[in-house]
Amino acid sequence: MIEYEQELTGGNASESVVRIGNTVRKPWLENSAVVQNYLAELRTAGVDVPEPLGRDEDGRHVIEYVEGVSALDQLPLGHAELLRVGQMIRQIHDASETVAIPNVDGWNPLLPAENPDLMCHNDLAPWNLIMGERWVFIDWDAAGPSTRLWDLAYAAQSFGVLFDGQPVDEAALRLRAVVDGYGAGATLRKALPAAMAKRTAAMYELLESSHETGFQPWADMYVNGHGEHWRAAAEYVLRNQAVWQQAL
Repeated sequence: MIEYEQELTGGNASESVVRIGNTVRKPWLENSAVVQNYLAELRTAGVDVPEPLGRDEDGRHVIEYVEGVSALDQLPLGHAELLRVGQMIRQIHDASETVAIPNVDGWNPLLPAENPDLMCHNDLAPWNLIMGERWVFIDWDAAGPSTRLWDLAYAAQSFGVLFDGQPVDEAALRLRAVVDGYGAGATLRKALPAAMAKRTAAMYELLESSHETGFQPWADMYVNGHGEHWRAAAEYVLRNQAVWQQAL
């Protein structure tokens, strides 16, 4: 039986991503071997992540295709769903404690964390969560050294839908649900509001600087609405620091 290539759309930073049967094929990148090893170690630790399947005959990165719908199309998630998301992130972080960190000096993350000490997904957001019989985070290409705080700050902000135009009280309740699900301690809770503001601003600054230098695909994303979205989000998250602190 011949299996045909079906182009997969929806991502902003990946090109030539296709589905063949129950697999996803994408270009092999400099860090793809590290990503495959990371996924394998997480699976060994009991975390449900896409199965890494090596390289195909065309040299492409091969991983398991996961059936379901994108959490992005289900926003805002309910309280129980957000608790589950927080629990998933905590499981990933805890399992990552035993994963060796690549040479940080040779790593070039888009949004680097201060003093990275943990392998992380680095894009735990609704657009990378598949919800179906299994709930699975996909698109691990940006995985690399980071910290619990930096990774959770982005996830909590995005799953909490802390974006301009959202009622602040409702956003605060969603934020609290993610962080409660994670089981964050007092120190992490206290640090999160400032980290969310810094992380959101860093996303806007990446888009803005990429627009100025022509660094793709972020340069095009800046002018296609992402720049204005993240500028407003950064102001929203910063402006409501006291609300987030009180909610946590």
